[in-house]
Amino acid sequence: MQELNLPNYQFRIKSNENKLFIFDFIRKKEVVLTPEEWVRQHFLMYLVTEKKYPASLIAVEKKLILNTMTKRTDIVVYNSNAKPEIIVECKAPHVNITEEVFDQIARYNLKLDAQYLIVTNGLQHFFCQIDTKNETYLFLEDIPNWTN
Repeated sequence: MQELNLPNYQFRIKSNENKLFIFDFIRKKEVVLTPEEWVRQHFLMYLVTEKKYPASLIAVEKKLILNTMTKRTDIVVYNSNAKPEIIVECKAPHVNITEEVFDQIARYNLKLDAQYLIVTNGLQHFFCQIDTKNETYLFLEDIPNWTN
């Protein structure tokens, strides 16, 4: 798999019927190793290992209904009050981060009302804090570490 602009982590990867699977430590199951999943697993490890977010407060592929359509968020990090704090949208490394991707995560946030949005393709990462007063994003260098 492609090297990403994230720390290197050790993953449990196995092959079965000509497909690669990676163990998702949040969902506690093996999932097909696609380029997008490679990015998602790295970013999950980054959140837990580097930023110290508790794995117990992270949801992966959380279902949400938008205008009668079922969508799935890649990663949602909750605060200790069970309110969404961060939404992460992961794309495969070959996918460019465009305004469309930001529009997608913004639509999810209309429902979830998180304070931070992150868009990543594993090579580029965009960290945003929502400015509800001015209805805009504030781009950040990074997201804060976990605090109780």
